[in-house]
Parts: sequence; C-alpha cells; structure tokens
Amino acid sequence: MHLTLKDIAAEAGVSAATVSNVINGNRARVSADTRDRILRIVERRGYVPSAPARSLAARSSRIIGLLVPAADQDSLTLSPHTAGIIGMLERELRRHDYHLLLRGIARPAEVTEVLRSWNLDGAVLLGFLDAEIDRLGRRSVGDVALVAMDAYADNPLTLGVRSDDREGGRLAARHLLGLGHRRIAFAGPASSATGVVRRRYEGFRLAFAETGAAWDEDLRLTVDTTHASGREAGLRLAADRPDATAVFATADVLAIGLMEGLAAAGRTVPGDVSVVGYDDIDIARYVAPKLTTVAQDLQAKSAAAVRLLLDRLAGGAPPDAAVTLDVRLILRGTTAPPCTPESPGR
Repeated sequence: MHLTLKDIAAEAGVSAATVSNVINGNRARVSADTRDRILRIVERRGYVPSAPARSLAARSSRIIGLLVPAADQDSLTLSPHTAGIIGMLERELRRHDYHLLLRGIARPAEVTEVLRSWNLDGAVLLGFLDAEIDRLGRRSVGDVALVAMDAYADNPLTLGVRSDDREGGRLAARHLLGLGHRRIAFAGPASSATGVVRRRYEGFRLAFAETGAAWDEDLRLTVDTTHASGREAGLRLAADRPDATAVFATADVLAIGLMEGLAAAGRTVPGDVSVVGYDDIDIARYVAPKLTTVAQDLQAKSAAAVRLLLDRLAGGAPPDAAVTLDVRLILRGTTAPPCTPESPGR
C-alpha cells in the first residue's frame, strides 16, 4: 500500500498541509514538538516524498536540462568530451538535489519546446553554434536560467562558461615550435562555425607571430571532430603533405584518429610526425604512445556552470563576463623534435 501525506497526518494528528510544510522545509510555523513527531513517523514508516508533488509545492521542477545538438531526428552521438561533461554535471547537480535531463536537439525550435514542455528550472547548452545561441530570444527562453558552455555567443540571456581556448592553441603551437617544428598542420572544423575553434586557431597563429616563424596556410586541415574524420585526415596528410612534421588537432578524439591514419600510411608518431590534442579526455592516457594534449578542467567547468545556474535561480546578479578557466599543456609521448637527415627514425 502506498503511504501518503494523509496517512502521516492522521497518525501525527495534524493536517496534511502541516506534514507537507515539514517535509518540504517550510517549518517556521510548526512547533518543534510537532515537527519532531512528524519526522519520527516519516523515518519509522519509510515515507519517500513524491518528487512531482514536491516540485509543485516548491513551484520548481528541480530539473536542469543538458541540451546538445543531434545529427538528425533518430540519433544522438556523444563525443568523449560531451560524455565527460554529462557525468560531471550530473554529479554536481545531484549534490544540490537537482536532476539532469539529457535531450538531443535536431531542430533549433526544439530548444523552446523542451524548455516549456519539461518546465525546466535551467538548462545548459553544449555544442551549439554561437549564431544558434544568439537567435534565442526572451519569448523562447522565458525565465529559464541558461548557461552556454564552450561558446562565445553575445546573447545576454545566457551565462557563459568556457576554457581559455586562445591560450590553449597558443600553448600547443609554442610547444611544437620550441621543439624545432615549422611545418605544423592545424586540424579542426571550419573556424567560422564555432567560436571555440576560431579562438584555438587564433592562439595557434599567435604563437607563430610571437616567435617570428612563418606558417603555411596550406597546412590547415578542415575536418569534423570525430575519430573517423581524424583517421581520414591522417591518411590525407601523409599523402598530400609528407613535409609536415607536426599537427595540432582541436580535440583529442580527432588527434587519436589522426595518429591512426598516419600509422596506416606508414608514418610513426612522434618519429615522423608529432601530434598534440586538446581536452585531455581519459583515452588520451590509454593510447600508445600517450597523447600530448592541452588539458581543460572539465570538473571545474561543470562546477562553474552549476554555480552560475544556482546563483541565477536564487536571484543573484549575473556576472559581468563569461567564466573563463585556465588550460595547461600535458606532455606525454606524441611529441619530439623533428627528424633531420642526421637523426632519422628516432
């Protein structure tokens, strides 16, 4: 038999409204004796409050949506980076008694549909183009608190959390330049599509300017952020630009695909080509050789996103600027000085 508030109220000799107030933390008008009596009954009888009922009483769903682009109506493909964000966001929200709803978005209009139909308290937008975020207006967003992760949109309705992408690109290029590389490829999506890639590219080029080194624009590889696309890019790089001695990929999953493609083409890493990735996902430590990469703190990024949402829900003033987290270069086994005729095949 399902235990109800009325059952607890009957045993305690109080109204159901009083029991509801005690369970939901509204205890100012309830005497200490009555509160303790109700709580003892709740514990003894193992009463578990209904989440929907608590939400109605508090006028809050306690649900935070994580909205990510879906390739089409039928599938939701999650990158290792996104999968890591999901786990860390869920843990942070659970600590504050909130629930995470994951939803793929195939059409821009679905953002509004999800925010309204699920009565979300807040939402995190992850992986959307800046232009898509900028198109969200007050009529579509309403009063839902929104955080845009890894974006550079100017929409005042969203709070921003991201890593220092420009510095990340700069660190990668400076490391390779410092090893003596000059023919360095840049592999990533078209920078016009996402502010994240554009700023990593800007940082990459900045390192060349700072050191006075020239860069060959033909060494830019426009490629999707997937392992399969990375493998194809590695094969193409080996065939079309055998003079390239290093490559910076804008994501670890892309870098690992590049390493596989280079190996399939008979090129060794780092013997023939050095490789630097971006993210420091778990698999970067498992591949052989282990991947040198620019690490961003996904845990700190997730915690910052949750903090911004909860501050917004509590009525706090939004920050003056997006939260930007530091990055650092992790040196592992995929980078080394370029081969010279005097030192072939390290």
